[in-house]
Amino acid sequence: MSVPVLLLLLASLLQAQGTPPPAPLTLVSREGRRPVQTTMAGGQELIALDEVAALFQVAVREDTLAGGLTLTYRGRTAVVSVDRPMASVAGRVVALPSAPVRSGAGRRWLVPVELLPRVLGPIYDARIELRRPSRLLIVGDLRVPRVTARIDAAGPPTRATVEIAPAAPVNVTTEAGRLLLRVDADALDLGLPADGAGLIDQIRPGDQPTTLVVVLDRSAGAARAMPSEAGAVTRVVVEVTPAAVADAPPPAPPPAPAPESAAVPPLLFAPRPVLQTIVIDPGHGGDDRGVRGAGGTEEKQITLEVARRLRALIEARLGVRVVLTRDDDRTVGLDDRTAAANNSKADLFLSLHLNAAPAASVAGAEVFHLRLDQEGDAARRAADTDAVSLPVLGGARRTIDVIRWDLAQARHVDASAVLAGMLEEELRAHVTMGSRPLQEALLRVLTGVNMPAALVEMTYLTNAGEEGRVRSEEFQNAVAQSIFGAVLRFRAHLEALRQP
Repeated sequence: MSVPVLLLLLASLLQAQGTPPPAPLTLVSREGRRPVQTTMAGGQELIALDEVAALFQVAVREDTLAGGLTLTYRGRTAVVSVDRPMASVAGRVVALPSAPVRSGAGRRWLVPVELLPRVLGPIYDARIELRRPSRLLIVGDLRVPRVTARIDAAGPPTRATVEIAPAAPVNVTTEAGRLLLRVDADALDLGLPADGAGLIDQIRPGDQPTTLVVVLDRSAGAARAMPSEAGAVTRVVVEVTPAAVADAPPPAPPPAPAPESAAVPPLLFAPRPVLQTIVIDPGHGGDDRGVRGAGGTEEKQITLEVARRLRALIEARLGVRVVLTRDDDRTVGLDDRTAAANNSKADLFLSLHLNAAPAASVAGAEVFHLRLDQEGDAARRAADTDAVSLPVLGGARRTIDVIRWDLAQARHVDASAVLAGMLEEELRAHVTMGSRPLQEALLRVLTGVNMPAALVEMTYLTNAGEEGRVRSEEFQNAVAQSIFGAVLRFRAHLEALRQP
């Protein structure tokens, strides 16, 4: 056999068996991420049909009567033609870029990857989205915004822009030698520059699937990031200035002081912001799943998702430190939640929950703040008078207030009532409220926190209609935005009280 004929046969064999693409697809779902192998043949990207069956628990069989391949999922069926680039889904004809082909010694069926969103998607119980440019296969109602970055000017100063579409809250943290951008999403669809420039060495994915890292050059000095939102896009403008030069000329002498008659008393220190730390408490977790809806929705998961959205809003727009009593699915005791708030010296405590009722028709959000019994009311009055005088360095003495830890909320009940009222008003503008939207109650998670505090029951998970709503991004964003609005109003209230 001549060499040209042998090469022609080898080329034909490779085309039939397929060659691997530059990179596998990445399947992204609630369960995590996993690679999905595909192959290239005849200029089309194909996936093995038995791989589809294993990934999506789909029954596949070759149907000679129907003249094609039958895909069945939970009683819903689609038929893929074996000799034409088309399929039938619920009586509707769907076009495909190519017909299925057989390959390999086992004669496996290979189908175009477009079959997943176009044919399997309509009969599946979750959305399937194929993003070929970024090699992503997204399964389920996930938030996966497109995140692109570019370096606009090498400088100095060096300027870069990060764009997130659709818009999503982003939290920026400054660390040694880098900026960390955490996006409120389930995953990120990244488009990043290959190289850095100027005072930015690199813009790369972070260790977590929703983070981005801007790596700074050794000669970089101050770096700042300015998030903004316009339309459906969040933009973060990053500006990096060079470090100060050691042999820079000395600063000019200060101007002569103004005449004493016009002098202004010096400001010895800036007043402490009224809100520096906020603790958000996602109810339940771990073995304690809380309320469970008839459809399987668990309170512990929804409270955590809303808490994360709320944290991102507050950190990005207020620059306030936010602490979650839990940031994963673990058990946290009520006293431990209280201790986390007190040890963080928080200025505000917000506990998130979902409610339950024997009657499935009950629905709507409710807000609770602490109600004092006789003992608690006495503790509030005593808080104004009970004190201990302790010696300090230099012979002076310092007076500190004393109150029982389990009645720490007593001194804050009035402020908590104001906070709860604002929460109720903001929630009313965005979500359905219950028949008793604002209530007082003796709730253990509130009694020991030494700061204004309130508890939000977002709705009743025992209501089938509400259970469907709480899983939606629209509902969770509405609750987070409502609480954020109340926090803004409460901060203004505290600042007004500070005015002389």
